[in-house]
Amino acid sequence: MSRLDVKKTYKLYVGGAFPRSESGRTFVVEDAKGRFLANASLASRKDARDAVKAARSAFGGWSSRTAYNRGQVVYRIAEVLEGRREQFEAELRATEGITAAKARTYVDASVDRLVWYAGWADKLAQVVGGANPVAGPYFNHSTPEPTGVVAVVAPRGPLLGLVSVVAPVITTGNTCVVIASEEHPLTAITLAEVMATSDVPGGVVNVLTGKRAEIAPWLASHADVNALDLTGVDDPELATSVEQAAAGTLKRVRRPAEEDLLAPPPLDRMTDFLETKTVWHPMGI
Repeated sequence: MSRLDVKKTYKLYVGGAFPRSESGRTFVVEDAKGRFLANASLASRKDARDAVKAARSAFGGWSSRTAYNRGQVVYRIAEVLEGRREQFEAELRATEGITAAKARTYVDASVDRLVWYAGWADKLAQVVGGANPVAGPYFNHSTPEPTGVVAVVAPRGPLLGLVSVVAPVITTGNTCVVIASEEHPLTAITLAEVMATSDVPGGVVNVLTGKRAEIAPWLASHADVNALDLTGVDDPELATSVEQAAAGTLKRVRRPAEEDLLAPPPLDRMTDFLETKTVWHPMGI
């Protein structure tokens, strides 16, 4: 007698937990051949508000950790992802219709990308900060500090794309609310499971699945969101409306040109979400 498969339930990831959308809404996700894969939660504005609240609550503890410790946590994500590579390769083949070799390439690149950012965690301050020469008997030091809560619209790549936008944000001490790839949301929730079991504190990363056009403008206007990454917004009209919504609270907005996700990432993926604090101190005291 054959047994029934245990179908996976895909929920949101907010505050370290996996709730369903408060609205009870879902949407159908299909594979590359148009066949049914699963029902994903369709996040609402209330879900986004809960995610921002969770990210803000987690910011104090996460940003106060040493850069070295944050690097250890990001490296741990890579370790757990490496251990579940077969699952991710299978999901990428099913959702995107890519070959096994291509799926391996994306998983390898995702693991390597996490390790790369983990290595930068305690080195970035030496590159973008330092002692400044001043005319007078003073020490003058500039150090980078995290911006705060960053709202991120992830690109279509459900694994490498998500890793590429989330890793630089959390490595530098920020917390984030991520709108997963609208076309391929399921792998994002599987990656959230990896984060939930790899020492990432609840609320540091929050993942919403649903419609970019519904959630992104609302996050842009939220007064407790400090910055936006619009990498995944490929509609110029939506990008413009989101930027206009962000102007009301003077947010920092990153709207990059089209990027090759397999290419080495630029440092501004990290520095765009840092503020510089400069301290003066008299010499001899």
